[in-house]
Amino acid sequence: MIHKKEDPFFLLQKIVQRENSEIEELGKKYSKLEKSKSDKEKEKILKEIEEHKKHLAIENDKIPFVINPLIIPTKLSALRDKNLSEEEKARLEEGKNYYEKDVPLRSEGEKVFSKKELYLVGLEKETIRRIREKEKSDEEKKKQKKTGASNYSKISSILFSNLSKALLGNKSFKDLERDLIKANLDYSPIGYMSMILLTTLISLIVGGFIFLFFLFFNLGSTMPWITRATETLNVRFLKVFWILILAPLLTFLIMYMFPYLEKKANESRIEDELPFATIHMSAISGSMIDPVKIFEIIALTGEYPALQKEFVKLLNEINLYGSDFVNALKNRARNTSSKKLAELYNGLSTTINSGGDLTMFFSKRSETLLFEYQIEMQKAGKAAETFMDVYISVVIAAPMILMILLMMMKMSGMGLSLSVGMITLIMILAVTAINAVFLMFLHMKRKK
Repeated sequence: MIHKKEDPFFLLQKIVQRENSEIEELGKKYSKLEKSKSDKEKEKILKEIEEHKKHLAIENDKIPFVINPLIIPTKLSALRDKNLSEEEKARLEEGKNYYEKDVPLRSEGEKVFSKKELYLVGLEKETIRRIREKEKSDEEKKKQKKTGASNYSKISSILFSNLSKALLGNKSFKDLERDLIKANLDYSPIGYMSMILLTTLISLIVGGFIFLFFLFFNLGSTMPWITRATETLNVRFLKVFWILILAPLLTFLIMYMFPYLEKKANESRIEDELPFATIHMSAISGSMIDPVKIFEIIALTGEYPALQKEFVKLLNEINLYGSDFVNALKNRARNTSSKKLAELYNGLSTTINSGGDLTMFFSKRSETLLFEYQIEMQKAGKAAETFMDVYISVVIAAPMILMILLMMMKMSGMGLSLSVGMITLIMILAVTAINAVFLMFLHMKRKK
């Protein structure tokens, strides 16, 4: 018979009780924080709040292991682990993979407040350690990526911030600002415009080196790969001067178009998730919950990454900027990349103002969105079939016919007489270019 203290349900009850007490303490601390006036007192309360949050997180980490009905056989492997304390080994010998310990929380004069903490040993302890190490390494990698991008943005802003302000004042660049906001990119308009200018300058310098190389040398398909140019300098200049214009121009256009393309991609991701999220919202709204809480729940689930960013922005407008729910909905409707999400926001604000039934609104909207989603999937399937037929004709049949023609021209001596290596290089480049064009076209078609 299982002792009461070893019963998982008993342990779970204890964890829930400790979590409730932590939440009550947090509520008291936040109330005390609002009433406090001195900075020292606020700092002290904030530290206590952080401690309570840490203890609450620890309690949450224990739940999956406590409710697991299977006890992992960790006794032998854990006893071999030299890092285990005597207390942990003793617990494992008793057949337990956990133990409780009194941990001091805070002291007020001579009185010390403590609480019981549940400690896991054996494989469970090792699993938690590995999970936390993995999360820590992932966070460090994200920080490194952000640091690299932010450093580049800082350098760009130092060099080109004044020119960027002047350009953004022009009507031609107004769309760039709007696309940056709707694409959810972590750049300010001035910062991103500065990055465009710096990257264009770098491409101009790189293009200059490439231009100088091809001004004096040729690149061939056979050994030796690099040969000295035999034409005069004037003739050679006319052949390769376009590199100096094309390299920076393409770089500028690609970076200028990137926010627009990212906005379209973001729109597609939102509209893929929206029908299912709306069904979820319809189910939640049936409990007569506050409409703001509906968006909080959907954002916290983590099941809808694209919508999560949009809903977090909506909640920030309410909680941080002090906007009321209806105005926040209207504002986000103007600044979202998805027309369907904007319609949902506008429809919800109208329903709230008119005192309509939210459950009915979400239910009808989810039916409409799901029907439109099914139609889009059918269209995408038919388009994929058409593209497959075109792809087979263009990528497989056309290069073969072109290669046969080039070989016949070489053998007969008519027209162009290219070497076998050059013909092979032309075929590889042609197939690669056609594949790249098809991938871009399918990607853009999918994002519409």
